Amino acid sequence: MGVVDAVMDKKRKSLLEQIEAEAGYTVSYTGRRRFNGQVMSAMAAVPREKFVQKALLPFAYDNEPLPIGYGQTISQPYIVALMTDMLDLTIDSRVLEIGTGSGYQTAVLSLLAKRVYSIEKIPDLAELASKRLKKLAYDNIETRCCNGYQGWEEKAPFDAIIVTAAATHIPDALVKQLKPGGRMLIPVGLQYMPQELMLVVKDKDGSIRSQSILDVSFVPLVAEDDEKDSEMGRTS
Repeated sequence: MGVVDAVMDKKRKSLLEQIEAEAGYTVSYTGRRRFNGQVMSAMAAVPREKFVQKALLPFAYDNEPLPIGYGQTISQPYIVALMTDMLDLTIDSRVLEIGTGSGYQTAVLSLLAKRVYSIEKIPDLAELASKRLKKLAYDNIETRCCNGYQGWEEKAPFDAIIVTAAATHIPDALVKQLKPGGRMLIPVGLQYMPQELMLVVKDKDGSIRSQSILDVSFVPLVAEDDEKDSEMGRTS
């Protein structure tokens, strides 16, 4: 192991400890004092430094979001771990991700699920993330550049859906594409306003339950008619 790799490995271990500590701090909101061991193993296995800009490599394992260009960010690792954990994935899960971003969250999901379908609205980010994920040999991922509010109907239904940008509401299309027994994590709210991370559960009989988990801050999800892709989007 080279010097740089050793430094990154040390920072990665420290980050995992911070995530575990923060899980304890937020248990009264999330109900989860510790995250699933497989989720934490996936967080440990994905090299976050491969998903950040070169100038930001020294901060790759800070427990903070970082800019990735186009007005977007790579999400705070604790939030990535929390949202992933609350999906309750299995090795047979088929997951829809709205907001590929850098591809970091996508890579974490790919280590826990059978298949990941990921949508990115900003063409340049979609292309960069797709190339990055293929180069890093995450081979159970399919990406698409389109409107996240509409989901991916051709691939539905999904065992889990994760939205990594703040929607103005819970999209009906995504609820319909969720399999009975499935779970969706989605931040809801307006930019610069309080947002809530919502857990949406579709029961076996098709009925819908939702609950607010905790306050979060995400960039907004781009709508189909929004022409300001460079200013708005999602994090991952």
